[in-house]
Amino acid sequence: MATFNVTDNGLLRVETYRSGPMVFQIGLDLDALEHFRVLAEHAYARFASIPRIPALTEDFEHFVMVSAIHSTDTIEGGDLTAEQTSSVLDADPATAQKEAEKRVVNLRTAYRLAEDYVAGLSDTQSRQAPAGQKKSSAVALDEMMIRDLHGVITSNLSHKDNEPGQYRNNPKNRMTRVGSSDHGGIYTPPKCLDDIKLLMGAFIDWANSDPIISLPPLYRAPLIHYYFERIHPFWDGNGRVGRVLEAIVLQSAGFRYAPYALWRYYLDNLHAYFTLFNTCRLSEKKESHPNTGFVRFHLAAAINTINRLHDRANAIVAKYLFDSHVHHLSAQKKGLNHRQYVILDRLSSHPDLGIDGRMASQPWYNAIYKKLTPRTKMRDVKKLEDFGLIQRDKNGAIRIVYARPPIELASSPLTTVSF
Repeated sequence: MATFNVTDNGLLRVETYRSGPMVFQIGLDLDALEHFRVLAEHAYARFASIPRIPALTEDFEHFVMVSAIHSTDTIEGGDLTAEQTSSVLDADPATAQKEAEKRVVNLRTAYRLAEDYVAGLSDTQSRQAPAGQKKSSAVALDEMMIRDLHGVITSNLSHKDNEPGQYRNNPKNRMTRVGSSDHGGIYTPPKCLDDIKLLMGAFIDWANSDPIISLPPLYRAPLIHYYFERIHPFWDGNGRVGRVLEAIVLQSAGFRYAPYALWRYYLDNLHAYFTLFNTCRLSEKKESHPNTGFVRFHLAAAINTINRLHDRANAIVAKYLFDSHVHHLSAQKKGLNHRQYVILDRLSSHPDLGIDGRMASQPWYNAIYKKLTPRTKMRDVKKLEDFGLIQRDKNGAIRIVYARPPIELASSPLTTVSF
């Protein structure tokens, strides 16, 4: 097997047999990106400082998995909604019969395989690190691991050419095309098996070289993603594999939840995501820092995603504290009565009940006030307002007040950055 020598500044030029040269490089304007990287790392440090309570951890595990799998599947043409995706993930994997359901189950398997891979490497690095020396957080990529990821992502899916875990080998009369004219152009990746094998070997050596390992993970992850997609080694599933590789790099560096939650940002900004792939590729022969735009997009994604996760965590903690406060008030002699407790419980599970008088039409609501007067109903609601537990808007709709001011999901100013 050929070995490849990466220069001290992270450059590797590979001459293929039939597809022309490919250049792997860092290609970043570090001064232009540093501010955004620091913002992302500081945002994550604040997010990671939130106390880990069981309710928070459980909610995040499920929320991120559903959001990530739905997003990456949709990017690649999947048509399940987030709710349908959640239902498939909650069911027995053996019951997945439809193609769309199998795609989701496969992605969950890949998600867990990636986490196991990172955990296994972390254990190995801890054992091998000299006593008293801090282990490296930079994960070394492995070609077999990439094939395994592809294998589980595309297992039991219909594709006339794809073989799980096997590189493609285009026949002479068939070209693989990536992208579209609406997203910056169409790219034709290497097509013969010999070139793909050569480039994947070079990609692994480059990704694991000292100059690339030494990069901050928020730079290294998108660069690995980008050059893997440039090779596009498989018939199907390349995008899904590339995003998992990016997540592996970030997760191994200590980023939790965010590496997979990023995929929602990619889905919401799909045009920029695909367009930058092509604009960076087309600029590499005429610009000294051609990959800056793609990495800047990734940094914007990281900041926005981490802020949203932080806000979601705050909302979960606020609800946790709200429930504790409600239990405390219920235990007091002049606190909440059983009826008020039931109202809060139902509003918490079904916020829409507080709109347009829907709560008044519910059987459970009428049952608890069956032998009581309308004045009692009014007093119960008024007391909930006095305790600051609910609030009416100008239209009379009732909502629970978990925090003041209400917690809204963040929308980072970086989402408006011109890519």
